Amino acid sequence: MLKETVISHLIKPEDLQHHGTLFAGRMADWLIETCFIAACRLVGKPEDVVCVQIHGINFNKPATSGDIIEVKARIALVGVTSITVHGQAFNNEEKAPSVTGMATFVTVDKGGKPYAYGLSLPEEYIAQNREIYEEALKVRGSR
Repeated sequence: MLKETVISHLIKPEDLQHHGTLFAGRMADWLIETCFIAACRLVGKPEDVVCVQIHGINFNKPATSGDIIEVKARIALVGVTSITVHGQAFNNEEKAPSVTGMATFVTVDKGGKPYAYGLSLPEEYIAQNREIYEEALKVRGSR
């Protein structure tokens, strides 16, 4: 339920932009998709999860053709209907992330109306993930 979601991608020539590095839109797609999967795993109903806000994506280092990108996502904060997820991408198993970002999702019924999914984060999980929890509180507070 609260394990880290990890998805890997091989950078191919069709993923590159005119400078020969990974197109930011492709990376954003992969990052938000991984965050979405993390939120869906928490709720257990992918059909009920929708993205309502991307809080920002920071690109720290470019990737090029042949690089392997590992995208990781962890639940950062939960509300009554919302789930904020923190994502990071790493080039070729480097220690420092090349990309970071956060997105918030909500659970909606078949009519598109938000509903309470009834889950919370255990205190131990929050303690282990304090940095992203506090970051999520900040970005969610600025809405």
